Amino acid sequence: MTNPPALSGQDIGQAARATNALLETLLTDAGLPFNTWVALNVLVTTGPQPRAALVQRLTHGLKIAADVAQAAVDELVSRHYASENAPGLQIADAGTALHGRIRAGIDGITERLYGDLPAGDLATTRRILGIVIERANAELAS
Repeated sequence: MTNPPALSGQDIGQAARATNALLETLLTDAGLPFNTWVALNVLVTTGPQPRAALVQRLTHGLKIAADVAQAAVDELVSRHYASENAPGLQIADAGTALHGRIRAGIDGITERLYGDLPAGDLATTRRILGIVIERANAELAS
């Protein structure tokens, strides 16, 4: 019998589900579905972009179907959190304000969960998870 790894997908999954439950509470309070939040966050952090590029980014990053990603983008526009002008989708004032409120809540959660952990451990964890994500994406692509 081999020794189990010190860290497994189950550990990562449980941590992701627990932290995601906290995020979902914030999003529910804001009346915003998760996929729409991700679309909003991408627009705020990366700036204007063509609709197709945002849909593709959501599809790849969230591992969701294109029509599901499209629905999230459509919701941003229909709720006036984003507008569609040249050169593409851009964040609207209402979207910026909503993003700020949700981001403040996330920052609080992040501080409570990670604030007292050693910076070196956090950096190592980020590096290892990045490798795991790359490997999983490579397997999904093949």
